Amino acid sequence: MLHRIDEEVTFRKLEILLAFMESGSLARAAERLGISTVSVHRALHSLETGTRCSLFRLEGRNLQPNDAAHALADVAREVLQNMANGIRATREIAGYAADRIRIGSLYSLTSGTVPALIMALRLRKPDIQTELVLGSNSDLLRKLRDGVVDAAVMGFPEGAVDVESQLLFEDEIFFAAPADSPHARQAEIDLGGCADERFVSLNEGYVTRDRFVEAFRVAGFEPHVAMTTNDIFSLMNLVSGGIGCTLLPGRIRGVLPRNVVLVPLLPRYQMRQKISVVFLRTRERDPNLLSLLGACRSHSADLQAPAPPG
Repeated sequence: MLHRIDEEVTFRKLEILLAFMESGSLARAAERLGISTVSVHRALHSLETGTRCSLFRLEGRNLQPNDAAHALADVAREVLQNMANGIRATREIAGYAADRIRIGSLYSLTSGTVPALIMALRLRKPDIQTELVLGSNSDLLRKLRDGVVDAAVMGFPEGAVDVESQLLFEDEIFFAAPADSPHARQAEIDLGGCADERFVSLNEGYVTRDRFVEAFRVAGFEPHVAMTTNDIFSLMNLVSGGIGCTLLPGRIRGVLPRNVVLVPLLPRYQMRQKISVVFLRTRERDPNLLSLLGACRSHSADLQAPAPPG
């Protein structure tokens, strides 16, 4: 059983002891630590109280360490180094300030947004290793809370009070139909007139599925869903194959199958998604996450910059 350490003996006081022993005077120790000489003297005196023995002797006006002080200093140096190593190892296991970062992402963001963020992050931290974890919005939020990922690029999780976020962009939801469908030739889609249409959708937990459900709630009917899937690229292929229509975010326009078109919805059915980088509030000072946030702001600024003339 370990002996109880007196509460007068603290890491900070041991640091002060080492500074005094290495510098040789109260004044130089105080200057090194950025504190007053009175604070140094009090800390050294309280260590004598905590160890219950004399550590120093007065020689004129100077305080001189005795053999006991040297012995305590040797132990303090080892203890402080071990604790520093232990804290560093603990933080690396937890993903804090390590040389890697685990980023969660929705499938639909892997074709442009996530690669751009990773490149911007590497400009700030060239040696960082990046691990990408894909999932639904609900999956990513759970993995964030479980420590499986350090941050997630996802739809903003409404009501999640334990997270912070940086908005990247807002995305509009469109009606997606095969190019040979009558819907493809319309300027806008009246969702209320699509009660007899077959649809395909993502499974629960995806932010696009949430907007799908919300849009049809506004339309006043439950759509006939012929098939569901777990990733947005499969969903696009189902539309391409004529299995059904769906609702898709505008960000996937660049990777749509050639025979799938996006058509705007009438204003009363229009839905938007807030795409953000999300991380736990308890990790808001983590250096890797601060670098990622800087990359996010740069990416957002690039998205908002006017296109060059031509």
